Amino acid sequence: MGLVRKYIKVKGVVQGVGFRPFVYKLALDNDLKGWVKNTSMGVYIDIEGKKSNIDKFIYTLENDPPSLSNIESISIEDKNIIRYKNFSIKNSAKEDESITLISPDMGICDKCLEDIKDIKNTRYRYPFTNCTNCGPRFSIIRELPYDRVSTTMEEFKMCDNCNKEYNNPLDRRFHAQPNGCPKCGPKVQLMDNQGKEIPSYDPMKRAIKLIKEGNIVAVKGLGGFHLACDGKNQYVIDKLRNRKYRPTKPFALMMKDIRTVKKYSNLNNIEEEIISSNKKPILLLNKGKEKLPHNIAYNSNKLGVMLPYTPLHYLLFEDNIEVLVLTSGNINGMPICYENKEALKSLKNIADYFLIHNRKIHIPVDDSVVKVVLNKERVIRNARGYAPLSMTYKNTTDILACGSHLKNTFALSKNDNIFISQYMGDIESVESYKNFKSNLAHFKKIYNIIPKVIAYDYHPNYFSTEYIKNQDTQKMPVQHHHSHIVSCMFENKVKDRVIGIAFDGIGYGTDKSLWGGEFLICNYKNFNRVGHINYIKMPGGDKATKEPWKMAISYMDRLYGSNIYRNIPKHFKDKDTDPLLAMIKNNINSPKCSSIGRLFDGVSAIVGYGNRVTYEGEGAIYLENIADKNETRRYGYDIETIDEKHIVNTDNIIKGVVEDINKGVSPSIISKKFHNTIIDFSFKVCGLIRDRFNIDKVALSGGVFQNEILLIGIYKKLVSKGFKVYTHKKIPCNDSGISLGQLIIANENYRK
Repeated sequence: MGLVRKYIKVKGVVQGVGFRPFVYKLALDNDLKGWVKNTSMGVYIDIEGKKSNIDKFIYTLENDPPSLSNIESISIEDKNIIRYKNFSIKNSAKEDESITLISPDMGICDKCLEDIKDIKNTRYRYPFTNCTNCGPRFSIIRELPYDRVSTTMEEFKMCDNCNKEYNNPLDRRFHAQPNGCPKCGPKVQLMDNQGKEIPSYDPMKRAIKLIKEGNIVAVKGLGGFHLACDGKNQYVIDKLRNRKYRPTKPFALMMKDIRTVKKYSNLNNIEEEIISSNKKPILLLNKGKEKLPHNIAYNSNKLGVMLPYTPLHYLLFEDNIEVLVLTSGNINGMPICYENKEALKSLKNIADYFLIHNRKIHIPVDDSVVKVVLNKERVIRNARGYAPLSMTYKNTTDILACGSHLKNTFALSKNDNIFISQYMGDIESVESYKNFKSNLAHFKKIYNIIPKVIAYDYHPNYFSTEYIKNQDTQKMPVQHHHSHIVSCMFENKVKDRVIGIAFDGIGYGTDKSLWGGEFLICNYKNFNRVGHINYIKMPGGDKATKEPWKMAISYMDRLYGSNIYRNIPKHFKDKDTDPLLAMIKNNINSPKCSSIGRLFDGVSAIVGYGNRVTYEGEGAIYLENIADKNETRRYGYDIETIDEKHIVNTDNIIKGVVEDINKGVSPSIISKKFHNTIIDFSFKVCGLIRDRFNIDKVALSGGVFQNEILLIGIYKKLVSKGFKVYTHKKIPCNDSGISLGQLIIANENYRK
């Protein structure tokens, strides 16, 4: 008969994605015998049959696996013939020292969408319809292997029909762990903000009616609660802003369908593909000609838009709703709410009503945010649909990288794998710190990791400094901007030395000053600071980040000294500048910083942005949004070489901005000239470094590179002059990418 037998191990994201039924059907199609099973190491296949049929089987396995899977490796061994009688799916098995990659939560697939729209289907309008190709994964998993008993669906006993689907290898709901229907699955419930149930034959339709009437409804989704209201109702949007104490930060929108997205925004083919994908992220898009209420996104030419990604969300758009504001269900500074009792307590003063359900969320997951720049998808916030993110890294030890204080993620490594957590926001409250520790404990348990090393940020006042005090293991501080650059290097598989341009708000430097406008020479292990923008004092310390005018005064004081009042723009006349100048002069709570972010703050205030900042980077975003695209001029600047470091002297930049505003030059012109100047001096400093060190590779990282004008301008300028330039795509350029860099640096130094 010419039989052969192969033992195949498939590792990667291969559980909860329909992999076993795929293998089962593929084996039947090729007349093969044996078995397949899930293990905590991956999917194992024992296959027997004609060699030509096994070759076809392996080719399809490698080249056309299930769409949600992500195969890291396939190993194949020859085995002795057993003469199996059939092909079967065996029960899952758990193995020691195992690593199985977990699938992120995925948006509803087309077939499940058809089910909820089909009045003859048992799942017609059922808010929790899913299959092996879509639905919750990461957010409901308690442990591995990924079986129903290991998820929050354990408490729902399947009815006969769902049980048949679940046990039929040829059904697309075979071992879909969240499987259920209106008879046996989770159910929605509508409540008022006092926790009293509102009797309704159809809670979904009642919720829609309440939204259309101008109410705010807290909606429990896939990974937590959202606050929802009518995206066309300016009054209710103001009400939401006031209740949530979110005066200016843009709100995310969910739109009914792609036609509606095109109605209110401009998107290209790449953007349409991303927003329509099964990940369904929030995508930052340029506003279209047809306008929505201006208070959705003040002073911004962008909208953050997503399409419905669960059946429940699709059902909310019945009865002619086109656009919903859908913002994270939390109080500012707190983690997203994901438990019913917690939400009813925390959000009762914001939401008028609550649309909840009884499927528990084990791990909260916020919405991902992405944008397209230079024709590439770039992740800004790595969460639902994208997290947890796994990467391969050979010869790594077991390491925990705590990440940054803001936009936190953590990273863990084991057995040549790196796991990066979902975005958890700013660790600035007791609740957010508890959320960090809870998520970390879950990752350590599910991947069976006991770290030998803990990497953390140099900054003495970050939460991680407190966390490591009670950890009995080797501790390794890592510099913030080195972490930024190495995260970009590792993502792009670059191991050679690079020139790293790290532009962000602030990070603690090795000289105990605050850095943020840095030119570094980096490898995975070490870095050398070879350039930066000049130091400036931050009067009031961190408080200066909330009031940009204080940075403006500091820059103008450096430039004009005692002549500041002869040159200061008129709109500063109402500011109490004398005490601030005294703080600067006497060096009272005025740490030095070399930050591009703070330079943006100062310039934004000089050109007239007088608001108190209510979210990170608000002044910089204002400048980016008003910049005149056609302006090509720049301001003067000097590059001084001091102690073998190239220092960009910003005095002439500030002088040019002040003179222009006093002459009545448009802020849009000033903004673009300012952007052009940063692009120019970034290129010039890189040229000086290349001449000295013979390095022509440049990595761009730091939150400032979320600014499209700077990213595109610096990238194109460097490439045009022969540099090889590396940028972020999967890993955020902001502080969410810090944990990856910390882990790589710690691993390289641990192995020394």
